[in-house]
Amino acid sequence: MIDHRLGEDHEALRDSVRTFARKEIAPVIGGYYEREEFPYPLVRTMGSMGLFGLPVGEEHGGMGGDYFTLCLALEELARIDSSVAITLEAGVSLGTMPIYRFGTAEQQREWLPRLCGAEVLGAFGLTEPGGGSDAGATRTTAVLDGDEWVINGSKAFITNSGTDITAFVTVTAVTGTKPDGGKEISTIIVPSGTPGFTVAPKYSKVGWNASDTHELAFDDCRVPAANLLGERGRGYAQFLSILSEGRIAIAALGTGLAQGCVDECLRYAGEREAFGHHIGEYQAIQFKIADMELRAHNARLAYYDAASRMLRGEPFRKQAALAKLTSSDAAMDNARDATQIFGGYGFMNETPVGRFYRDAKILEIGEGTSEVQRMLIARELGL
Repeated sequence: MIDHRLGEDHEALRDSVRTFARKEIAPVIGGYYEREEFPYPLVRTMGSMGLFGLPVGEEHGGMGGDYFTLCLALEELARIDSSVAITLEAGVSLGTMPIYRFGTAEQQREWLPRLCGAEVLGAFGLTEPGGGSDAGATRTTAVLDGDEWVINGSKAFITNSGTDITAFVTVTAVTGTKPDGGKEISTIIVPSGTPGFTVAPKYSKVGWNASDTHELAFDDCRVPAANLLGERGRGYAQFLSILSEGRIAIAALGTGLAQGCVDECLRYAGEREAFGHHIGEYQAIQFKIADMELRAHNARLAYYDAASRMLRGEPFRKQAALAKLTSSDAAMDNARDATQIFGGYGFMNETPVGRFYRDAKILEIGEGTSEVQRMLIARELGL
């Protein structure tokens, strides 16, 4: 029979992250959010807890866990705050995993131990200005000149790309033309501080205000030929693989936000009085919260299913898209309902619900829009 109960190790990890999120993140994150400040102390603590190395083998300095363990951690973090959760998600899924999956032994020795301990962060430069979801429209180029790649182009909306501990960005670039006339796209590691690599000022964002996001520019930026990540011309396939895994992680994050809305509304419904009664006594509020719990539950089942298929080595692309779509819808709907339940207080950034409302929208856009998820699902159905 199917059993969704967690094992002892997973339960212990989830409880540890839940305690950390409630005791250390919750009391301070509002200030970071208002100041639009990256929470370095929290990231250092997560590094010391081993969260940035959860799915990486112990031989590389990781915890030797699995991707599902990372998802459990992300859900618990996002129940409190999504800025911290996306810092971990992007740091692992987009920063560490490309090196872990496709890096040479030398690249892994150089980067993985420090990435796993959050001594440094890595970023993934895929999206380009004007490109959006069309990753095949990559215009950034990398030309091999002797033993160096010369990179020219720009990237947009790149998470963890401008912090004081960002060590590199892995960029997708056109490195030639395929026999069929299509673009040959490869991925190349560009260390921070490389001449010609410029990080623009941070974006002013609607949400995720305590996370780090920048536009990047490359102007005759030269890096060693050995910085090629994986096989030349396989960059597009590599990024598809990374994004499929990342969608499960984002689904866990969205589930956490949806469940956080339930948590806050349950507390508020037992405290807030209107017309002589706690608002939790009114059926309108009860039904709204029941619907919110339903959405969070379904989102959790969806990412559990996708993660279990991935860990068993089964095809999971459709399930990852289903999970990402389900969770982002749940997050948006729950954030809207929670804001309504809280009334005026839900419109204030000082409340978790106000931040949940601002943070939810990007889940329908980042790491594949909801429209892209529907397109992937339809293709997997043979349409």
